[in-house]
Amino acid sequence: MTTAIIADDEDLQRTDLRRMLTKLWPELQIVADCEDGGEALEAIVKLQPDIAFLDIRMPELTGLDVARASDGKCRILFTTAYDNHAIEAFKLGAVDYLLKPITEERLEQSINRLKTQLNADQTPADLLKVMAELDKRLREPQQAERLRWISASSGNTIKLFPIEEILFFESDLRYTRVVSTTDEGHIRTPLKELQKGIDPEQFWQIHRSVVVNVHAIAKAKRDDAGNITVELKNHPEHLKVSQTYAWRFKSM
Repeated sequence: MTTAIIADDEDLQRTDLRRMLTKLWPELQIVADCEDGGEALEAIVKLQPDIAFLDIRMPELTGLDVARASDGKCRILFTTAYDNHAIEAFKLGAVDYLLKPITEERLEQSINRLKTQLNADQTPADLLKVMAELDKRLREPQQAERLRWISASSGNTIKLFPIEEILFFESDLRYTRVVSTTDEGHIRTPLKELQKGIDPEQFWQIHRSVVVNVHAIAKAKRDDAGNITVELKNHPEHLKVSQTYAWRFKSM
């Protein structure tokens, strides 16, 4: 029986991937769900799965770290919410990648590729060549990675937000709220980390806990005390601008 592990720091992402795998490859036995890279590496060493589905960005060890440390012991399929030219490195070898949001059609392509490798008794050693090429690409000057989608949770549901449709992000001590015109959800990514993947020309930080989409701003008002409040298009919430970021509205 073919075995696999799933590693992703988002619970609902793991659940959704497991659901699709169960539907598309019912013979596959998923032997572990891992919340971070450390758990994933431990599972690979202990359980010796045939396949590991690894999110690229995870706490402790990234998916890339786990792949290097596993030293070709299993076949690796990466999952990622990022899409830039470094991803092209994955196409140079037998290892596949799944760009979030993962569709059943795309996952089925990966499954067919894996089945072909397994039936031909091919080894996963090509992973090492791919990792070397990826390291090289990542060290070259390149544009910052940009998120295309945000997968946010609301209860037991995963909601997918195209980045251009998000009005603002608002963080508290545990979660970051993701708000669009008609919906909202929560992610565990801190605002500071999230900002590495969004365009700073499109998303302005206006408070230590708030980043707003410039295209969503209807107007900004200054009261008699000099405090600025941002009003949004097609959304009732008003966002406060802290003194630290008041310079963005200095022309008022």
